[in-house]
Amino acid sequence: MTDIRISDAILALGVNEWKMDGEPTSEAEFNEFFCKVTGEDENGTGILSSNPSDFGTTWADVKAKYDEMVAAKPMADLRVERDRRLVETDWWASSDLTMSDAQKKYRTDLRNIPASGATGLDDVTWPTKPE
Repeated sequence: MTDIRISDAILALGVNEWKMDGEPTSEAEFNEFFCKVTGEDENGTGILSSNPSDFGTTWADVKAKYDEMVAAKPMADLRVERDRRLVETDWWASSDLTMSDAQKKYRTDLRNIPASGATGLDDVTWPTKPE
């Protein structure tokens, strides 16, 4: 299960001023759930269009962006965890300390994880943090 939603893909495509009721899983649902703000009336209330030609995007574009974001998520999560582990040891590199070879190797190994062939958090062997 991913925490990426169709609305995230719409935002990533740069589509602004829209409303969507529900989480579409098909073009038909997207065209039913999605409305684009096309202006405002004399009271300042947004005018919504349910005409797909007004949307500024298509289901195909939204779904492609969504799929791209879902595919990238495992590596993004891996980098977040890797960065957390690096930050946890940043103090080792303070100007008034000297890092041991084991500490240098640990940090280098962490930095090299994205290029190691790992595909996400479930597919990584984390280096052992030295004492």
